[in-house]
Amino acid sequence: MERYSADEHRYEQMQYQRCGRSGVLLPKVSLGFWHNFGGVDDYQRCRQIARYAFDHGITHFDLANNYGPPYGSAEQTLGRLLDDDLRPYRDELFISTKAGYDMWPGPYGNWGSRKYLMASLDQSLQRMHLQYVDLFYSHRYDPETPLEETLQALVDIVRSGKALYVGISRWPLEATRFAFRYLRERDVPCLIYQGRINLLDRAPIQEGILDLCRQEGVGFISFSPLAQGLLTDRYLNGIPEGSRMSRGKFLRPDMLTPEVMQQIRHYNAEAQAEGRTLAEYALAWILRQAGVTSVLVGASSTEQLQKNLRCAVL
Repeated sequence: MERYSADEHRYEQMQYQRCGRSGVLLPKVSLGFWHNFGGVDDYQRCRQIARYAFDHGITHFDLANNYGPPYGSAEQTLGRLLDDDLRPYRDELFISTKAGYDMWPGPYGNWGSRKYLMASLDQSLQRMHLQYVDLFYSHRYDPETPLEETLQALVDIVRSGKALYVGISRWPLEATRFAFRYLRERDVPCLIYQGRINLLDRAPIQEGILDLCRQEGVGFISFSPLAQGLLTDRYLNGIPEGSRMSRGKFLRPDMLTPEVMQQIRHYNAEAQAEGRTLAEYALAWILRQAGVTSVLVGASSTEQLQKNLRCAVL
């Protein structure tokens, strides 16, 4: 493959939004590495997707320590992408990773202890061939570890220079409120909260988390904005062969209940009335919610990413 040179018009093809009250602008559509960038995936296809994303103004790549499969391999893929193509553009990229779910055996490879978070980030930096990440998350709330321990680890990670900003993901409301206060009082404010908002799952809105983020000047980024494909035209007529649901790993067939199918078809009708696809409609709906900074989309092809990017200009 030829030497990569980024599209000189890349920043004309994306809209950017301020992340809370920070100095950071994030693209309305960000690229998630949860699926399709692991060691089991074709590297040249990963490379095509990453190039296409950056050429169209996607500057934010979102990872976690155990994205793959196998664990760690999505970060290794990013390291290879940087070495092959993107290293000259490092300062134009906003790279995040996380720790909080199981990563290695034993008592120190999971949850929210200082030991786990610190060790995990060191490993992540090695895999990605980076000296620092732009954003490091606590990936989930740990009910057993004192919140102060987890949050002080985030503070010290920023002070060490290994991350520029910190965030939290999927924390409950009161713990989130505590986290925002604790981090702000130590001059390392929480940049962003990552949670799941989509047309079928509005929990962060209903629980008050999105309101809290808006009040506190913290950004919000939504993962699974298309409910892992449910909010596309793929399942409008059942479960197609070869789909994620047919494989049943993350999206199980029993999730496509008659009630869910009815909802999907209702939203599809609304989308068609507006001249949009269901996916475009679903992504645009999230971006219209006050306080939402960006949506995280996955992509198994450049064609899929191209379709999802339409919501950023609608």
